[in-house]
Amino acid sequence: MTKQAELPKPGSKVRGTRSGRPIMVLLDLLGRRWTLRVLWELRDGALRFRALQERCGGLSPTVLNRRLAELRAAEIVALGPQEGYELTGEGRKLLRALAPLGEWARRWAARPD
Repeated sequence: MTKQAELPKPGSKVRGTRSGRPIMVLLDLLGRRWTLRVLWELRDGALRFRALQERCGGLSPTVLNRRLAELRAAEIVALGPQEGYELTGEGRKLLRALAPLGEWARRWAARPD
């Protein structure tokens, strides 16, 4: 990839805020197309590029490369020496932190009409 990944950084403006607060910067990163899906697909272990692309059906190689570069720059995903892309320790912590949102979403979806 020739272009450096544009990583949102705490203290800099991102979509929806000028404050650069860390939570807003994180939400900007996670809100980018396919980012959460890529993280989700890596939850059970490392995947090579093609396998990850297949699991994210419909994801172009260009977008996948961009998301992986952003997640690598944020040190949420790493490229392992043989197994492919994998969550870092911080990436695993992030997924654990997001788990309560998943629980909330299930309760919200199951509410009576």
